[in-house]
Amino acid sequence: MKLSREVKTGILAIGTILLFIFGYSYLQGTNLFDKNRTFFVKFDNVEGLSKASPVTISGLTVGKIISIDFLEGTSDLLVEFNIVDDLQFSNKSIVRIYSAGFIGGKSLGVFPDYTGTPAKSGDTLAGEVEKGMLEGLTDQLEPLQEQVNTTLSSLDTVLVAFNQVLNPRTQANLEETLARLNTTSKHFSSISQNMDGLLIDNREKLNGTISNFEVTSRNFAKLSDSLSQINVGEMVGKMEEVTEKLNSIVASIDNGEGSVGKLLKDDQLYENLEGASKQMEELLQDLKLHPKRYVHFSLFGKRDKEGYIEPEDPNK
Repeated sequence: MKLSREVKTGILAIGTILLFIFGYSYLQGTNLFDKNRTFFVKFDNVEGLSKASPVTISGLTVGKIISIDFLEGTSDLLVEFNIVDDLQFSNKSIVRIYSAGFIGGKSLGVFPDYTGTPAKSGDTLAGEVEKGMLEGLTDQLEPLQEQVNTTLSSLDTVLVAFNQVLNPRTQANLEETLARLNTTSKHFSSISQNMDGLLIDNREKLNGTISNFEVTSRNFAKLSDSLSQINVGEMVGKMEEVTEKLNSIVASIDNGEGSVGKLLKDDQLYENLEGASKQMEELLQDLKLHPKRYVHFSLFGKRDKEGYIEPEDPNK
């Protein structure tokens, strides 16, 4: 089949147009032969984000921004971007604007979430803006600036109070105090010199005292060694043995055994001793009142029996 010149011209024109469209799309970062999914995200401020900016996941470029337009009737911006078709994540994923470098532009990053419903082309994802380095530094410096301002205000208050305190009267008092301190320092210096002289004069006595203390310390060490050699266990055992014997003796006395026990426990013996004591007391009393009944002295060695009176029986 032979094509006419007009048909050939039309085919060439269509091919040229298609080639132009493909080349323009390629230069824009869009490959017409790739299968991509399109998503949307809403921001109130895109922080300088521009069309054709890369879209990354974990730092890897997986797509690009297609368009940035205002939502109708609002100042919010709707960003449209595409991602290669083989990446799967849920519709709970976050899309974040972040700085690609210190002096670089803004990029769009997807922080995927895999717990929700899988995202499909045309979904609108949640968006947020990450603070830049300078903004973060500014946020950190704001509390420091407040502290510096507070410190400066406090310092200014202290200086004002200090200026009020340093009036002429206070200055005179300070001068007087410094003069007294100087005098006190001189007195201390004089006392120190006297102490030095006292130590020099009594050096021999101090040396003797220290020597005596050393001798006492050695004697105490010897006494401590002697005490450490005592068999404490044996001594305690003997004390326990003596204690047991004393307990046995006390028990025997309490049971009325032996002379002491009988003396303490036998009532008849106690009554007899009490009666004998009473008779002895009466005998001594009678001897004191009538000594002639019991003792008689004669120059001729003969006893006067007629004057003898027999003492009364105390039991009658």
